[in-house]
This record gives sequence, C-alpha cells and structure tokens, in this order.
Amino acid sequence: MGRRRQHGRNVTGILLLNKAAGLSSNEALQQVKRLFRARKAGHTGSLDKLATGLLPICFGEATKMSGFLLNSDKHYRATFKLGEKTRTGDTEGEVMERRPVPPLTAAQVEEAMARFRGEIQQIPPMHSAIKQGGQPLYKLAHQGLEVEREPRTVTIYGFELVAQREDELDVDVRCSKGTYIRTLAEDLGEFLGCGAHVSVLHRIGAGPFDAGQMVSVEELQEIAAEGTHHLDKLLLPADTAVAQWPEIRLSKDLSFYMHQGQAVMVPRAPTSGWVRLYDVDKGFIGAGEVLDDGRIAPRRLLAGHG
Repeated sequence: MGRRRQHGRNVTGILLLNKAAGLSSNEALQQVKRLFRARKAGHTGSLDKLATGLLPICFGEATKMSGFLLNSDKHYRATFKLGEKTRTGDTEGEVMERRPVPPLTAAQVEEAMARFRGEIQQIPPMHSAIKQGGQPLYKLAHQGLEVEREPRTVTIYGFELVAQREDELDVDVRCSKGTYIRTLAEDLGEFLGCGAHVSVLHRIGAGPFDAGQMVSVEELQEIAAEGTHHLDKLLLPADTAVAQWPEIRLSKDLSFYMHQGQAVMVPRAPTSGWVRLYDVDKGFIGAGEVLDDGRIAPRRLLAGHG
C-alpha cells in the first residue's frame, strides 16, 4: 500500500490562542489548524469548555516542544460562586446543593485561602480526562458512576483574593501542572462552610508565555482573509517554549554527533537539568539534558535542523 498523502502546509512555530468559552481545546485547535492550512498542529494541555484564555498551539516541528509546555506552571484568573455546589465543579453541571453564604470579611477569606497555598493534595474531579482502568473519568461520570480517586500532590504558588462580592470571589491562582481550579473552588467552599463552584475561568499564563500576545479565532479569520501567509507572522519560534532553560551553542562537529544520537561534552555547560541546543550555523535544533557524567544528551531534536 502506498503512503497516505498528507495535505496542508509545512508550518513551524507557536501561536498563543485566546480560546473562546464553549469550545473544547480540540475544537479550537481544529479551527486554527484549518485557518493556517497546516499539516501538523497540536495544543499543549486542555482548557475546559467553560474556560477562556491562553492556549499555546504548536505547529510542525514545534510540536516536539509541546510536552514541555504541558508540564509547565499555569496562571489563572477565576471567579468562585459561593453557596452552590455543582455536579462538575463549574457552571456546566447541575446544582447539587445550595447553602447560605455566611457574612465573610476579606480577612476571613484570606485566612481560608492561605491554607491552600504551597504543596497540597487534590482529589481529581470525576469530570476530568484522567484515566482509570483505561477509561477517562468523565466518561464514567456521564454514565452516572463515581469511583474512588487517588489524591494527587500539586503546588499552589500563589492564591490571592482580587475582589469580593456577596456570593462571589475573584481570585488569582499560580499553580503547578495538574492543578484543578474547580477542585480548589470546591475545597475552599467547603472550608468556608457554604460550598462553591467556578463560574469564570481565564488562563493568563502557561510556562514562559503570558496573555500579552494572545489572538482570538475571530482575529485570525480577519488576517487569513488577507492571505494565509500573513498568519505566519503571528508565530513565535519553537525555542520560546523553553526560553527559561540555559542556552548551549554547539560546534559543527558536536552538532553532528548530537544528531547521531550521541551525548557530547560541552565546555562550561551547566552541570544538571534541561538545556536549549543551538547549532552555530543553523540556530535552534532542540532540547537536551545534562547527564550525571556532565555530557549533554539529545532529547527532542527538530527535523531539518541538523
């Protein structure tokens, strides 16, 4: 059998999409991929349908960097609705329980929030994509099933009160990968004695990226009408996904061995961790990791850059 013909343009780079509410991350990805007429694209970690904001989309060879963004820290602005507990932990689900909201001072709310900063344990919600026995939890939840879930350790770097109304809290959350803001809302609501769910969720940071360069699908559609190539000007280079890592410049010889899959010794290199790899002539070639013996091993190399 012959190979299936692939359609689309070879595009490489990262787009910072401002995802609209009501779309799944995959639906948003497919819209953007069609507008760019791109052969290959992937998103870097799902946002709930309810959620809006920063969803980095990687094209072409930049998809090799997507795993690093998936594992990166995140930054959110959210509104927690007090007094109502829903089936899904957000406004998508039916209200399961209503309780009166006690009069709360900002100091009382701040004191409660302080208990959720740092390293905490979260039980993932049933309406999540985590798999148990090969089945995503949300599929079991749609069948009306609830199963035991193991608590997971996450880190809340910042959890601040931005504004307070009678039954709503606007909060700012900086957190590690795997943190569920819905669970944070529910747990805080329980501690305050009235229950809570997320009514608004907006992501403003993911790894090294922030909301400053986000573009919406509507903006992309306007630009695409002038010609697909105009969209390419919005793409960030692949190495921006790992801009926080130390930079390693490789000679032609070291670059050659790296592309043979060999670890190499580089003078004055860091002694541990991940690094960005650059060929002296060809620019960014991918990600490497420092081994125990000080050599740098190739981990994710971009095709066509060797």
